[in-house]
Amino acid sequence: MDSTAQTILSNVGQLVGKEFQKLRAIGGEIEELRDELSTMHALLRMQTEAEDGAVDHFIREWMRQVRELTYDAEDCVDLYIFRIRSRPRDRFLLWSKRLVATLFPRHRLAGNIKALHERAVSISDRHARYGVGREALRRSPSTALTMAASSAARGIRSTDHTGQIVGMEDQANALAEKVKAGVYENGAERDMKLKVFSIVGFGGLGKTTLAMEVCRQLEVVFYRQAQVSVSQMFNMGEDLKELLKRVLQQMFKREAGNEEGNKENDPLAGIDMMDADQLGSKLKALLNNKRFLIMIDDVWTVAAWDAIHSKFPNNKCGSRIIVTTRIETVAKECSDPSADEYYIYRMQPLNPEYSRKLFLCRAFGTMAAPPHEQLEVTMDNILKKCAGLPLAIVSIASLLASYKYPERKDMWETICKSIGSQMESNPTLEGMGQILTLSYNHLPYHLKACMMYLSLFPEDYEINKNRLLYRWVAEGLVEDKRGLTLLEVAKSYFDELVSRSMIIPASSWGYAGRIEVCRVHDMMLEVMVSKSLEANFVSLVGGHYDGMFYDRVRRLSIQGIEHERRHSMERMDMQHVRSLSMFELNGKNLFDRLREFTLLRVLDLEGCQGLENKHVLVICQMYLLKFLSLKGTDISVMPNKVGELEHLQVLDVRDTNLHELPETVRTLEKVERMDLSHRKKWMIWWTLPKGLSKMKALREVARAEIDNVDVAREFGELGQLRHIFLFVNDHMHVDKKGDPKILREVALSLSKLYSLRFLGIGRLGTCEGKLDFLDRLPSPPRLLRYLFIDGEITKLPHWVSTLSHLTFFGGVWINLSGDHIFGILCKLPSLQNIKLWRACIRDSTLVLRSTHRLPVLRALSLCSTYCFYPEVIQFERGCMDRLEELSVTFHEGRGRRIVGIEHLKNLKQVQLTGKRNNDSLILAQEKLRSESNRRPKANQFKVIVRYE
Repeated sequence: MDSTAQTILSNVGQLVGKEFQKLRAIGGEIEELRDELSTMHALLRMQTEAEDGAVDHFIREWMRQVRELTYDAEDCVDLYIFRIRSRPRDRFLLWSKRLVATLFPRHRLAGNIKALHERAVSISDRHARYGVGREALRRSPSTALTMAASSAARGIRSTDHTGQIVGMEDQANALAEKVKAGVYENGAERDMKLKVFSIVGFGGLGKTTLAMEVCRQLEVVFYRQAQVSVSQMFNMGEDLKELLKRVLQQMFKREAGNEEGNKENDPLAGIDMMDADQLGSKLKALLNNKRFLIMIDDVWTVAAWDAIHSKFPNNKCGSRIIVTTRIETVAKECSDPSADEYYIYRMQPLNPEYSRKLFLCRAFGTMAAPPHEQLEVTMDNILKKCAGLPLAIVSIASLLASYKYPERKDMWETICKSIGSQMESNPTLEGMGQILTLSYNHLPYHLKACMMYLSLFPEDYEINKNRLLYRWVAEGLVEDKRGLTLLEVAKSYFDELVSRSMIIPASSWGYAGRIEVCRVHDMMLEVMVSKSLEANFVSLVGGHYDGMFYDRVRRLSIQGIEHERRHSMERMDMQHVRSLSMFELNGKNLFDRLREFTLLRVLDLEGCQGLENKHVLVICQMYLLKFLSLKGTDISVMPNKVGELEHLQVLDVRDTNLHELPETVRTLEKVERMDLSHRKKWMIWWTLPKGLSKMKALREVARAEIDNVDVAREFGELGQLRHIFLFVNDHMHVDKKGDPKILREVALSLSKLYSLRFLGIGRLGTCEGKLDFLDRLPSPPRLLRYLFIDGEITKLPHWVSTLSHLTFFGGVWINLSGDHIFGILCKLPSLQNIKLWRACIRDSTLVLRSTHRLPVLRALSLCSTYCFYPEVIQFERGCMDRLEELSVTFHEGRGRRIVGIEHLKNLKQVQLTGKRNNDSLILAQEKLRSESNRRPKANQFKVIVRYE
């Protein structure tokens, strides 16, 4: 909502300087409107940063009017761009005709601008008339965090008051052993250095409870203990002083409260008069030769940690500090960076068994089954929604405990269906709402709209990272930062939300270690939906949101509509919609209304059925479109008019029936991502057109083909290109020496792509052709993270060994010796993942030698079903000390053995793939499991078999 106002100011400012010179009579009105919007934007920002309790209903309504004005102003600007403004390519005659044809719309626009200004003045007058003060919007420090954390800690304990925590015994025991490990080993004191352990996880997972239980278990080992909380608004002066005082008071309260009352030896004497530096000095003096354990709860920033940590002594007495935080980066800064991940404990949700126990304990006072079988199914549905989040389980179970039978069953079902809508209004859910909204409220200003944007996606929906980032950019939610592209800024937003545990990684790490898919916790999604609907940030239709009425629709998300309720969509006004997302399979009825969506910027129809080629013609007239995804639809023709979408940044037509894209796409000078693939035919991709050099903004192409020498030459002018899998077709481009000219041009162009991070390369055309031209690159892309070679090659290019940033290497059909491949790859200091698939190794025995040491390799994947070689895969001692995942595929008609697995000490998982009756696979499985069972339990690995 606030970022929308910021976008308005930018757009209006540009129009004042350029386009609205044609309407000078209202120039003053526009200036005044811009000033009003600037003031309102400041107020909107103050509201987003204010405490929830400080904003009453009147202020919320007034702010709603401000937001609607900003939306309408942006609609006015967009209509001007769409209907009136001259196009950059218009010549004089066309420009003159357009000027005359739009005379009346220009006058109507002038009236709209004037009306908007009058509305802005009216809203401001209303603000003054009713005496709304800025004081109500000022954010003040609050103790809510500490209260919520302590409330969560009390709530997770069982109601029988035995002091036992429910569902966290194993986690507490394991962490307690880690904390005291090294202090005592075999009865003797060992490692005496100060160690810092970090507990990191989403709000409400029970970090505080876990840390307090660990402290309780270690009271014998650590006599001096203190548990303190860090406020959200922590400062290095007064807050640091109060924290140090609490540490002193808890650690020395017994001495201070001695029966004789002797004040001369009171260690706490005079601490009320001390500043932070004096308190730090006193603490260091008192703890000089004493072992201590301090828990610091909810650290929000690295700066706060640095200030606190500097006041504690490193007295080499085996002392420990436990820090809890919601932010991954803070956890890493607090703990010893040289000790890898050992000192960081990532909270895990409760498993189904413990979730059930906790729920039963809170709802019925016992861990036995519920007294009525009819409640079992409803309870399971509730627990599924809670997803192992202790605070959510406790809050809902406590609410349900108040209902007695026989009304209990109906109320349980009602509450299960309406947990989200009751979250704010029902006081018994205030604790859960407080914890869940706290993380959101503490987000930086620029991340709040990005977080609310996630409410457009259905519950439990896996959101592709790139899809989300490009949509943020297209919606104007990403701020400009000097020296960075908008996509790079959006990536930093994503990483920060992951770090803050606001979004959850839902898939494995990608080639560069970054998460490629994410989702939002169901409970957090409910909070985001609530806030988004209140601000008219989104409009949701279908599923849980059937029957909801929206005055003006800005961002529309359709999540499944019952056939008998489709008439409600027919009455909806679509002229203000700027974003349309569909998550139901068939949207034909709505597709017939696409002409009404004149202001659409984002159109995401991924996976929708019923979209026809005639609808695509209408879409190509949506002049303001920035993001267009028709992935997974049935379209078979892309019109030439797609080249007129001059604002388009993303065109995704993967998994369709398209065979090609028209050459007019070369006029899309703002496109950053272009993806084409056929749902049935693998070898259909985008053939790069002549005029490619105009597409200077292009950053990412999933798969593409070059079959023209001129295009190969232009390819080198794409200076922003980061990601491409390129196939070179040389079938008609051979010079007198028999050397394909296109290969030379591609090699020259690749050497110019200094921004390239992801490169896949293959060759089509002459059947005997190899990829040896890669060795002739004048200068390789030095920043490559991912390299995949598809095709036969005499040797790996000499420059591969210089790619110091490379994290992934893959190959298919390269047909080289193992010694050659690993002799090159072992020189890469950052290589974490190797995948050698079909026909890569020509040796019957592949020896991974100790001389080919790969110090940071985490994953190795070898062979395919069609690989004859190698028959033996042998690991020597010291070759891959960090290897965690090994994948091997077994050929149907040949044997394959794995030798030396005992040398892979860090192995976590081995995956074997092949036919079910493959004898060598069965034998390998038995030997691997025997080796795993021989190891200590902490060092055992999983053996997974996947049958083809």
